[in-house]
Amino acid sequence: MRLRALLETDALGLRLLGGEDELDRTVRGVMTTDLRDPSRYLSGGELVLTGLAWRRDASDSEPFVRILAGAGVAGLAAGEAELGDIPADLVEACVQHRLPLFAVNETVAFATITEHVVRQVSGERAGDLAAVVDRHRRLMTSGPAGGGPEVVLDLLTSDLDLRAWVLSPTGRQIAGAGAPLPAPLGAALAGHHLAATRTGRRGPYRAAVAGSTYSLFPIRNAGRGAVPAARDVRESVLSDWLLAVEADASDWPAARLDLLQGVTQLIAVERDRRDAARTVRRRLAQEVLELVQAGAAPAEIAARLRVAAPVLLPGLGVAPQWQVVVARVDWTASGTAGGAGGPGDIAGGPVAQALLEEILVDPAVSGPDSADRIAVAHTGEEAIALVPLPAVPAPLPETVDGPTDNAAAPDTAEAPAAQDPALHADALLAAVREPLSAGLADDGRLTLGVSAAVHSAEGLRGALEEARHARRVAAARPGRVCAAGHHELASHVLLLPFVPDDVRRAFTARLLDPLRDYDRRHRAELIETLEAFLDCDGSWTRCAARLHLHVNTLRYRVGRIEQLTGRDLSRLEDKLDFFLALRMS
Repeated sequence: MRLRALLETDALGLRLLGGEDELDRTVRGVMTTDLRDPSRYLSGGELVLTGLAWRRDASDSEPFVRILAGAGVAGLAAGEAELGDIPADLVEACVQHRLPLFAVNETVAFATITEHVVRQVSGERAGDLAAVVDRHRRLMTSGPAGGGPEVVLDLLTSDLDLRAWVLSPTGRQIAGAGAPLPAPLGAALAGHHLAATRTGRRGPYRAAVAGSTYSLFPIRNAGRGAVPAARDVRESVLSDWLLAVEADASDWPAARLDLLQGVTQLIAVERDRRDAARTVRRRLAQEVLELVQAGAAPAEIAARLRVAAPVLLPGLGVAPQWQVVVARVDWTASGTAGGAGGPGDIAGGPVAQALLEEILVDPAVSGPDSADRIAVAHTGEEAIALVPLPAVPAPLPETVDGPTDNAAAPDTAEAPAAQDPALHADALLAAVREPLSAGLADDGRLTLGVSAAVHSAEGLRGALEEARHARRVAAARPGRVCAAGHHELASHVLLLPFVPDDVRRAFTARLLDPLRDYDRRHRAELIETLEAFLDCDGSWTRCAARLHLHVNTLRYRVGRIEQLTGRDLSRLEDKLDFFLALRMS
């Protein structure tokens, strides 16, 4: 698509500030960034969206625009929500480097622009493919550009009397014609498909399940994110989709088989479109992960989270909670019939990344768009997911000692507990264990760790370490697919002699670091208050007397401790965790 087409779409809220002579540039993708130097994430042809968080003063604009122009981006769109009018120095820099510049109205979310660009670009790709595959003209012109995989599957039903479904590698239905496929049947078909793929057989694969015969056609991901001519089937087996047709294709004529292969190619184009949209979320997760691992200031991490939240949870009014999930796929040296290399030749990070993106999709939700809220990065052999959760209640007012002695303070100990929206390790794997075990066969292993929910940027580093340690706990168990959650690193486990020191340190940091950071910024004495509250066995009056505070001020401080840590000091388990964390710190 051309830049000019963006201006003609009123819903995008774009206003041209410069570069009218360059509006015929081709847009090949979209990227959201507030990095001062985003060059490593640019490949050329992107429309770059920015909230201007990188700009500290006027001298920052020219270097930023120079980097974009050097990377060959199509244009720059700057949001007005943060600074109001776009700074004149940025306009001047774009004129200097002949880079088209748009202003984005504050009422328009970057996610809206991203979705529009991805849809248009991917639709054009599908149209190009239609011109190449002439004998499948009817399918191609009615395919992804005109309604998604469902349109193609409807044609199979109406023209060939075939019932068909597109399934993920875990058996989740992505598209289908007619009645939905029952979840257990989808998982069973995916297991047959993965097992057959691991043996090196050529598709379609025949599977008899629940008294019916199905033919399973692999859908190879041929897009930018695909592994080109995979050297080893294990590089793609856990990420490829499949087409399940309720029929026995073993006696089909070559023409019908060729037609179904054309259908899988068409659906692969749709898969490529979905992967292009996923790129934005992957980059967001990668940027946050790099900041967390580099020990960046909480304020810098919080700024990135503010960018991520509207993309992952559109329309959200307040900052959500966050959870971290870590996954790793390991292969032994046995090899497979379908592969040539050993486990050392397989890049485990991308495999785990694609698999974790699938595992985190709510199994109760069908369709390819159900993964829109998932952001997964990978580093080395690990995949790391940044998962937003529904927002917590509004925090207490930002003061040092809370309400005055005469003010009413909420009784946090008596407040009703909110419904727990957090992910749980066992639940994540319950529906996918069977098919994934078939794909991992006798030489692969998936281990997964889940952190507790954290309520601010200060807690993300501890949550990352906690998820990593939980994954190590899972790795110590038998089985092809294993998971462990943060509750398995609870205080009573830390008393065991074989628990590593770094696990203890991660546990302590996750509980106490948010309080220490808050004390440094506000001199609120939350750590001192916590110690006194535990020493007084949770007695409000005795603790208030010891600290020379009004009981309402004490209630405020305890409420702040609970809000920052996500714990409840009226619960014995949480009191014990705090007690041990303080003693081990």
